[in-house]
Amino acid sequence: MNHPWALAPGQHPQSFEKTISKTVSSRFLLYLPEGYDADATKKWPLIVFLHGSGERGDDLEQVKANGPHKLFERDHRFPFIVVSPQAPADTSWDSDTINTLLDELTARLPVDQDRIYLTGLSLGGYGTWKIATDHPQRFAAIAPVCGGGESDNACRLKDVPIWAFHGAKDSVVPLKEEQDMVDAVRACGGDVKFTVYPDADHDVWTQTYANPALYEWFLQHRRGDAKH
Repeated sequence: MNHPWALAPGQHPQSFEKTISKTVSSRFLLYLPEGYDADATKKWPLIVFLHGSGERGDDLEQVKANGPHKLFERDHRFPFIVVSPQAPADTSWDSDTINTLLDELTARLPVDQDRIYLTGLSLGGYGTWKIATDHPQRFAAIAPVCGGGESDNACRLKDVPIWAFHGAKDSVVPLKEEQDMVDAVRACGGDVKFTVYPDADHDVWTQTYANPALYEWFLQHRRGDAKH
């Protein structure tokens, strides 16, 4: 019901409520692991990987340049579904787009919704912090790499397992940006792992995504688990 607004001269408190909608779309690479089609009843863990600024555009081959792709291209036993969306040129990661993409994936694929993991590097590191802050209930764990975020909202992540990575000598994204997020989540009672590579500049993603320990850590967490 629409409430009438005051029409008399002067200042009056007013309000309105209206539902609006928008169209979102995404191009993405989809990796399905070996054995995916062997058991129709099996639910698979899902990794969402967000690339950096250099891979934006409309050529999906660019998305393979960094991140976990090299690992699972070498080892087809990699036990995750992996979705790697591509951000259009000159844009940042959009929470509504990724959240809607997850809706589509979980509706169409045998995804274990209690084992959805989010990670990204540089621009994707910022996106990881942002999207997880906006939708903390979706993710079993997150791993931002050389990114940063809005520490004022960090308490929304206090129950989300986090493993962050950064180079101490990062000349592109200052270490302080990630440190501020880590400190803010910890101040809210969150338990955050933070790996700082003492001699590394911006590229810490090569060694981070090549390390099997990250994927083993992901699989230790399910959405709704008791606090880590």
